[in-house]
Amino acid sequence: MHVLVVGGGGREHALAWKLAQSPRINRISVAPGNGGTATLARRVQNVDIDATDIVSLLDFAEEQAVDLTIVGPEEPLAGGLVDQFEAAGLRIFGPRRKAALIEASKSFAKQLMVRNGVPTAPYELFTDIDRAMEFLAIHLYDDVVIKADGLSRGKGVFLPRGESDAEGILRSLLERNALGRAGRQVLIEQRLVGPEISVMAFIDGSTIAMIPAVCDHKRLYNNDVGPNTGGMGSYAPAPALTPHLAESVRREIIEPALRGLHAEGCEFRGVLNLGIVLTAGGPMALELNVRFGDPGAQAVLPLLESDLLDVIEACVEGRLGEIEVRWRPQASVTVVMSTSGYPHHPDPGLPILQAPVFPAGVTVFHAGTRIVEDGSLVTTGGRIVGLTGVGPDLPAAITRAYEATRRVYFDGVHYRTDIGARAVWRV
Repeated sequence: MHVLVVGGGGREHALAWKLAQSPRINRISVAPGNGGTATLARRVQNVDIDATDIVSLLDFAEEQAVDLTIVGPEEPLAGGLVDQFEAAGLRIFGPRRKAALIEASKSFAKQLMVRNGVPTAPYELFTDIDRAMEFLAIHLYDDVVIKADGLSRGKGVFLPRGESDAEGILRSLLERNALGRAGRQVLIEQRLVGPEISVMAFIDGSTIAMIPAVCDHKRLYNNDVGPNTGGMGSYAPAPALTPHLAESVRREIIEPALRGLHAEGCEFRGVLNLGIVLTAGGPMALELNVRFGDPGAQAVLPLLESDLLDVIEACVEGRLGEIEVRWRPQASVTVVMSTSGYPHHPDPGLPILQAPVFPAGVTVFHAGTRIVEDGSLVTTGGRIVGLTGVGPDLPAAITRAYEATRRVYFDGVHYRTDIGARAVWRV
């Protein structure tokens, strides 16, 4: 079987790594891939096609007899890649364009949640800075969150600290187009208080198979300070999501959201990824996403005991309820190493020194890397690698992941040293 993985980040490296363990697959193409997928296995190859180049991806899939395509990032989903592949009679894993609107437009997702009784924070929409500032004048600035409406790769959420900070954020989005089209409309919503987790699930249109909950560390620096990023690390399973709370999330958030999409004429097949806050009043939805989290995928996929191909095919074919999705009773921690300029400057071209061998229980997932003509590995983006440690419990997984940080180096390397620490303290 020939499988195409679309994307070039750490999530896609993790997907290709897990798929390469399937005895049913003899060829994996990753478009465009990275330095890690280029050297993953003999049957894995990179394809020089951008993840958003739908025409070229479709041509490749038809010409190279791709049996199944798996879409990693949100941009091609929002651009209608699944719709185009299905129209050509090709099998593909991920939601269609209309369903992907729940991530591509935060306002669409909010309206869907409100209509269907999903617990979420009150909000208002703005395109005019004066109206937005008038609204903020009657609210406590530290009690709100400002969000860009469109896709911004995890960098469109802002927690203002006072009036001047809020005004600066709004002007950068609405006047200076700091995030382009994504920030031309903003949401201002109530800031929720409580542990934040990511809850993901495989969905085949009706059946829901829950994935171990993940706790993401989105701020750049220790103790959750600094700018928001795409993610500086994750651990799974998140102890804060008890079985009782997991059932509440399924019943009160996932199922109503899916019913709402169905009422809109959208059948959801793929991975639904929810941002959840465990408030004193119960779980509340922060956001709805339509793909594996990154680095969340790097944390959960090493815990998957089942063949990932079997699970994805069951979703595509609408028979997820006929199989058992098995997870190992272990813990995992992913520590992301970034360049010093992240998230503002990518710092490309820095040589990467990586040990040939890593400790047992550690997997290295590449993100912003590539192999140059002389065979050496260099940086291409802000987040460079994710080091995932797996162990019998969270402390063991943390130890393994951080031991591995000594085996990767590039100029200006940065990583947080507190991934998973709060969960261990609570325990």
